Amino acid sequence: MRLSSRLPSRSEEWARQSIALKGSVVLGPTFSLGILGLILSVLVVRPLRAQAIGQGFELERAGQYDQAAAIYLAALRADPTNLSALLGLERVLPPINRLGELLPAAQRAAAASPSNVALRGVLLRTYVALNEPDSGRAVALRWAAAAPGDEAPYREWAMALEDAHRHGAARDVLLLGRRTLGRPGAFGIELAELSQLAGDWEGAAREWAAALTDAPVQLPNAASALAEAPDAQRERIARLLTEGTPSTLTRRLAGELLLNWGQPLRAWAVFEPSVATPSADAAFAARRFADLAGARSTPDARRARALALARYADLAPEVGGAAARARADAARAFIEAGDRIAARAVLERVAQDSNAPPDAQRLAQRAVVEALIEGGQRNEAAQQLATNARLSPDDRASLRLRLVRARIAAGELDRADTELARDSSVEALALQGWIALYRGRLREAQRLFLAAGPYAGDQRDAVDRTTMVALLQRVPDDSFPELGSALSLLAQGDSLRAVAALRLAAARLATGESGGGGGGGRPDLLLLAGRVAARLDTLQQGTALALFDEVVSTGGQGAAAPAAELEWARLLERRAQTAEAIRHLEHLILTYPGSAVVPEARRELERAKGAIPRS
Repeated sequence: MRLSSRLPSRSEEWARQSIALKGSVVLGPTFSLGILGLILSVLVVRPLRAQAIGQGFELERAGQYDQAAAIYLAALRADPTNLSALLGLERVLPPINRLGELLPAAQRAAAASPSNVALRGVLLRTYVALNEPDSGRAVALRWAAAAPGDEAPYREWAMALEDAHRHGAARDVLLLGRRTLGRPGAFGIELAELSQLAGDWEGAAREWAAALTDAPVQLPNAASALAEAPDAQRERIARLLTEGTPSTLTRRLAGELLLNWGQPLRAWAVFEPSVATPSADAAFAARRFADLAGARSTPDARRARALALARYADLAPEVGGAAARARADAARAFIEAGDRIAARAVLERVAQDSNAPPDAQRLAQRAVVEALIEGGQRNEAAQQLATNARLSPDDRASLRLRLVRARIAAGELDRADTELARDSSVEALALQGWIALYRGRLREAQRLFLAAGPYAGDQRDAVDRTTMVALLQRVPDDSFPELGSALSLLAQGDSLRAVAALRLAAARLATGESGGGGGGGRPDLLLLAGRVAARLDTLQQGTALALFDEVVSTGGQGAAAPAAELEWARLLERRAQTAEAIRHLEHLILTYPGSAVVPEARRELERAKGAIPRS
């Protein structure tokens, strides 16, 4: 509750003077030269006065407060009720410790125009600033008596006290005004802010909740203010706002606060009854809650957003397709939250709605298939792709590729191959490369990856293919089913079995059983196995350390050995074995000066030694 600027702009002051002049002069059909002279003198003098005030303001802006004060005092000698001059003195006299000079000027102004509330305000603030509380009280009470039912005298009085850092006295004034006016919600916002300043967060919450009855537009401000409450106070505030049968606005306030405090599902449970009755206001509130939840990335926040969007869809008007679009948005939100059952239920309502707009229908049809794929219902998704005539050709093509990726990840290579039979796109070539790889056809996979180029799929897909091509170039075999099987296990997320299978494939390369002979690629497979094991539990991390040791010991001058030592050092750092990690990093830098991983090793060494912060 801070005072806003009390100084009208120069143009506003000139406009006020002009209006006053026009109101005071009425030209009849005849008038004397004396009257004409008087009018001309007024027309000349008033702009001069306004010009003087402007000069004072420019001096004030330049920090020349003494000179500005002289200008303002001169203006008041000519016109004791000049509000601009009084406000100017109110600003410039305190910095030069001359505020006492304002009091007689303010007294003369208020006496000259006793009904002018702006002049009363200046006098009241001056008394308070000069620490003359009895005189300030007398001015405020006379003002209140002259304007019964008006909140302004009490608010101005309290604001002056707050500016003087007398928060307790300001609170007493506002409570007096509330009792005198007989309005329980009066000054609720000001009292809430004073309670907050005093550390009384429950009192602030109580006042904000009461204030919302008369000022519902203040809900965002209330939520923003109370969100700053200390952790120890938050549960008390939540209980205060939710006990008994809270009002609709109080529920919304509590819901937004709980959302801000990281309890999205509880927030929605509290908030939901406030949007139970259909109305434009409820629809707006539900959409706002969804947007606020969408700013958070936790699983619970995503689910709360989906629930709010679903409610908004029920509240949105059916005319124009707004409800159908909202349901499509809600379904996508449920998918993002991992609730595919809820997503499908919402989507089916849109998909069955023949009156839904084409864009909503298209989104719904696509999202139904996406939900089936994400939910592991791949055969049902394939059936939809084959029979749903409402899917657009572009959606059908992209969804088929998505289904193929899901089948490959699940190890359904034959079904994936069948899905790609008539697709000659570069994306299809890339997927065919993965199918060939997991079947152990290494040279065929390498050829397909290179044919697909760098633009199939997204950037991550391109990086994965490039990494795999680099690995395949080090393995001499054209066909190696054991390696394909190991990589397929890795793609399926079965990391533990993948580590064992990669170690077995490396052993077959070492003995020449794979058919390629020479043991080429063995260190690279062990390095990959070590990287996978390093992400698992403590026992498997021990296996990773042994694998890295083996690669460093037997990898020779190839790229695998320095890469393995870098991974070895990183794992040691994660296990808080910093001294050992430093030793390995220093060994790597000295032993493999030409390795591509040396710059990374230098950064890791600086982190380990504390030279740069850990990210």
